Amino acid sequence: MKEEIVEDKKKSKSLMKFITKWGTFITIVILFVFFTFANWNSAKNSSIFLTYDNMITIVRSISITAIIAIGLTYSLTVNGMDLSIGANANFADFLVMSMFVWHSMGICTSIVLSIVICLVIGLINSFLIVKMKIPDMVAALSTMFMFQGVAMTYSNGGAITERMMMKGGKAALGLVPPAFRGLGKEPWIIVIMLIVVIFAHFFLNYTKYGRYMYAVGGNPEAARLSGIPVNKYRILAYLLSASFAALGGILIAARVGTAQVNAGAAYLMPSVAAAYIGFSVAGAGKPNALGTLAGAVLVGMLENGLIMMSVPYYAMDIIKGAVLAIALALTYATKKET
Repeated sequence: MKEEIVEDKKKSKSLMKFITKWGTFITIVILFVFFTFANWNSAKNSSIFLTYDNMITIVRSISITAIIAIGLTYSLTVNGMDLSIGANANFADFLVMSMFVWHSMGICTSIVLSIVICLVIGLINSFLIVKMKIPDMVAALSTMFMFQGVAMTYSNGGAITERMMMKGGKAALGLVPPAFRGLGKEPWIIVIMLIVVIFAHFFLNYTKYGRYMYAVGGNPEAARLSGIPVNKYRILAYLLSASFAALGGILIAARVGTAQVNAGAAYLMPSVAAAYIGFSVAGAGKPNALGTLAGAVLVGMLENGLIMMSVPYYAMDIIKGAVLAIALALTYATKKET
């Protein structure tokens, strides 16, 4: 009898390990099959979910979410939490569009300058967290509200579009370059996403900087005793987070062709969900680039499928919140097992 109980416990434990390790991929497959048949067109005997155009739409939305989530992943490696990524992306969106529309600047100059300016957010986060000893989440939350206000003030509370009316009553003369708009379309936006994910994977797993960041996140005191400059790597993590969040905001501008109010903020929750879902992918139990990509695929597919099923936008938050809660449960179950 005791042997049977022990055997049952072993089977339950093995099943739990399998679920926590491969649950994300299983969920992606289940959602793919479910949305395929839930959006079946009987007249055409095919699924409107499974069309080429819809698959491209999903991949495009995944690309921006994954890039912004990669930024968050860097802060998570040092056991931080950068909630300012949405505001950072929104600020970058307004900056790059203003440089085109208001100042008629070139593509490379506008992109580089926007990212450099957005690094200020990373520096402020680093100062508040490292020097002022404010908890990561609270510090990032304060900068999130701060730069949401900065973006709104910078744009005078409205959108930035081509030929918009300026304060003096004249129309803006600058135009968005077609080559820049091309960055927000396939295949370039997908290529950029893959480069970002591959870079993050290589950086975190095959360089000393990435390994040191993991060490800082795992046990900062032990890392300090080992000679690792803990504060330096925490600052690096938040600068990387700001850089990739800004890149995501720039791609939002390239995709839409305008800077809309709170456009970047809409990516905050999906990015947080993607990054945390990534913890449990393949039993990693830690933030990682490939897991974040898998999380973005799951979140993007879920959002697209629910939209195609005409689920109200306000109800979608309930489902996305539930998915994040399940992801966190799997993450901490994985940590407990390890």
